[in-house]
Amino acid sequence: MEFSPKFFYNGFMEYLILGLAVIVIAIALSFFANLFKKQGSKVPPKKTKSNTNQNASNGPGLVTCPMCGTPLPKGENLVSKVYRPMNVPDQRCTISGCPHCYPMPEPGIKRQCPCCKKEVPINGYLIARLFNYKNNKKHVMVTGCSECCKH
Repeated sequence: MEFSPKFFYNGFMEYLILGLAVIVIAIALSFFANLFKKQGSKVPPKKTKSNTNQNASNGPGLVTCPMCGTPLPKGENLVSKVYRPMNVPDQRCTISGCPHCYPMPEPGIKRQCPCCKKEVPINGYLIARLFNYKNNKKHVMVTGCSECCKH
């Protein structure tokens, strides 16, 4: 086979240019994909509730009691009851307080409802909804106390 000018005019030149264009486009796409991937890793982490509740002296993951507002360090839990059925996404629960306000409040601590702002008696509790998400995370929403939710 000879390389003559007729060989380039029979369509080979168009295929050659088209092939080179495809290669250049593929290289450009991979370059921009790598560029965007590197820029995506520089995005700061999203703020979560645990980040917004941080205090420099108390450290991360600070939880406060909804009844008295006392910060709870790791290891201290709220006294609460969750009612059945356990396999639903929304459950009723009652919150009696934390170790600082239940069963007997420490001096200077007031048990106050976050909804009606009334004082909750010693035998009173907060009424809340516990939401169970599919990714095993839980969310509690206080709807009132035993005094303001009387029916």
